[in-house]
Amino acid sequence: MTVLPSAQTPEELEALLGEQLRALRLARNIDQITLARRAGIGLTALKRLEAGKGSSLKTLISVVKALERESWLSTVAPMPTVNPLSYTQAAEPRQRARMNKPASGRAGP
Repeated sequence: MTVLPSAQTPEELEALLGEQLRALRLARNIDQITLARRAGIGLTALKRLEAGKGSSLKTLISVVKALERESWLSTVAPMPTVNPLSYTQAAEPRQRARMNKPASGRAGP
């Protein structure tokens, strides 16, 4: 699997994702018509997805599910194993800084 560098444009990433989906389909020896039927999408939608020519999120998810690779979706936005807020909640509350009182040489009213 190819690592997606962050310096690529969204269009380049879309094309790369399409290439990877196409490669997976071919590795499983599935033709586009069969995959489109399994995914419940139109053949044109699948062709556009594989070509990186724009696609809906629903189409992408349908194809990923039809290829039995739902596990990929959990890597898109994984849940953090450590909640950074737990550190702040366990920490002692910050005390307000005190201003030093002026020396006793202050003149009264």
